Amino acid sequence: MSDHYHAIAGAAESRVKIERSDFLGIAFPVAREEELFGELKRIEKRHFDATHHCWAYRLFAGGRSRSSDAGEPSGTAGKPILAAIESAELHDVGVVVVRWFGGVKLGTGGLARAYRQSATAALRAAQPVDRYLYERFRVVVPFASLSVVYRLVSPPSIVLVEERFGDVNEFFFDVRRSQAAEFGRSLTEKRLQWQTMK
Repeated sequence: MSDHYHAIAGAAESRVKIERSDFLGIAFPVAREEELFGELKRIEKRHFDATHHCWAYRLFAGGRSRSSDAGEPSGTAGKPILAAIESAELHDVGVVVVRWFGGVKLGTGGLARAYRQSATAALRAAQPVDRYLYERFRVVVPFASLSVVYRLVSPPSIVLVEERFGDVNEFFFDVRRSQAAEFGRSLTEKRLQWQTMK
């Protein structure tokens, strides 16, 4: 499994008008399903006058994703929103598309295109960000080896997160999971005491 994926830095919105219906796409970061439903409740409250609040999300952990048509004909809203997220190759993201019906029926194909277009526009408006999965290392460093340890730092793969100086000098590193074994070997070669943290 990869230790790197693309997400979004914060919420973003985009509004489109299609055949007199208004569509508001809202994209936002989520790490758990509950966060999606919390944000959905806030959006429903804020846009209480809307006809539909359709949504989808995709998480990195476990590869989970879900979507809902929220009263629109089956397959015309949730799946196209999810398809927009997948097409953008994003994870840990939720998208809600709010629709105000304008009196003109779009048909199932037209609806699916409108929901996907709205979701895509919101995701494009969001700032992309790289996310990494790390393993934390605690390293005991004698004063004589301080310069050696500082040379190990190589963001975003190897990040020094904390230093504690005293009778024992402790350094804490976050290391990308794909490079953890190699990092451990290099510490052993340098005769440094280390352990991974849970």
